[in-house]
Amino acid sequence: MEETMRPPPLLPFLLSPSWVLCFFFFFFFIFSLPLLTNARTHHVSDPSHAPRPSPLSISIPPSVQDQTSSVSPASGAPSPLVMEITVVTHHHYHRELLLATILASVAVAVIIVSTFFAWIFWRRARRTLDSKVIQSSGATRGIALGPLLSKFNSLRVSKKGLLPMVEYPLLELATNEFSESNILGEGGFGRVYKAFFEGGVLAAVKRLDGNEQHCEKEFENELDLLGRIRHPNVISLLGYCVHERSRLLIYELMQNGSLETQLHGPSHGSALSWHIRMKIALDTARGLEYLHEHCNPSVIHRDLKSSNILLDSDFNAKISDFGLAVTGGDHNKGCVTLSGTLGYVAPEYLLDGKLTEKSDVYAFGIVLLELVMGRKPVEKMAASQCQSIVTWAMPQLTDRSKLPNAVDPVIRNTMDLKHLYQVAAVAVLCVQPEPSYRPLITDVLHSLVPLVPIELGGTLRVAEPSACANP
Repeated sequence: MEETMRPPPLLPFLLSPSWVLCFFFFFFFIFSLPLLTNARTHHVSDPSHAPRPSPLSISIPPSVQDQTSSVSPASGAPSPLVMEITVVTHHHYHRELLLATILASVAVAVIIVSTFFAWIFWRRARRTLDSKVIQSSGATRGIALGPLLSKFNSLRVSKKGLLPMVEYPLLELATNEFSESNILGEGGFGRVYKAFFEGGVLAAVKRLDGNEQHCEKEFENELDLLGRIRHPNVISLLGYCVHERSRLLIYELMQNGSLETQLHGPSHGSALSWHIRMKIALDTARGLEYLHEHCNPSVIHRDLKSSNILLDSDFNAKISDFGLAVTGGDHNKGCVTLSGTLGYVAPEYLLDGKLTEKSDVYAFGIVLLELVMGRKPVEKMAASQCQSIVTWAMPQLTDRSKLPNAVDPVIRNTMDLKHLYQVAAVAVLCVQPEPSYRPLITDVLHSLVPLVPIELGGTLRVAEPSACANP
């Protein structure tokens, strides 16, 4: 589980001893001021109730006593003794009021200054936390981003989320000015380049230079989805760049390329054993289940195919290329145009434009057939004739006597036939023309887990360790 990091709260600052002392003085002033004011008012309005000094503490001079005795009480004039005591008491209250005012002013000033410095400290702590979140989120995606992030002088938390914006000159330097020797692949809207950053960090940079409107839409789609998706079987987006009309996306580098290259490239699947292929299918199913069941709203990839399934150095599979993906509800609003790759598009979507999670399940069934049979989704039979893998494979998939001979020659006779029949049954269900007959990707996942060895992420116990060894 990814630990949630939160900014430091302001409450500890408010509970510090200095703040408590300041609040004590402040409230002391607030509550003592009315008492002092009332006492002063009471003294002035009724001199007869004025506090008299104790006889032990005040000595009355003889001259004053004589003057006092010579004045008649009937005259009503206050004696000098009473006047003297009144003035002393009046000055005493003035000093108390002045002292309370000074203490309260100091308390208020300390509170204001402390608040200012506490706010500065909290802002700095929050900025430090943001940078740690970026690094920790990259670490949970399966790549060490510390060296990479430390080399990007232009990193900042963007409006796209915790995705750094990278300066274009840095990408030019990392890709040797987008040299053809660094091309990893080419898609419908641009090329993917290998990037060598300072410190030995490798990444993949996809440059979108096609139709401006479509490129912008795909670019925004990838940023929006991959900026918030975190899963071991979904590709990690490390950053992005906007330069004039070019839009660039930076991904983690997958050392073994795409499943399409492994199966249909020069090696023709020789690096993929039966158990490794089942592991790739299981990883892909886990990624799809996350998109369909655990994302809110759910995500339909809409372009799942072997070229969009990437493999790292340990042949862990990750789903990539979310430029055509749609979120729950959008596909029912009539604003989604028909898109996809021939051979992977579900019949109901191709003919009626009906798009659901079952459309991804159909595409997964095609990928599963590629893994088992080693054939492309669509193959040319003649100059003007093509045959889909479903049309070719269905007679073999439903006949147990023919199925072993239809398996890819590279892995033929290397698996338990019971496992082969089970995978064939799953593939047949996934490519059913009627969407309601297809299983949920969760059911597919549960069917594949027992076919993958424990050390590769499943629950199968293999008698011979060599059968599941890494190629």
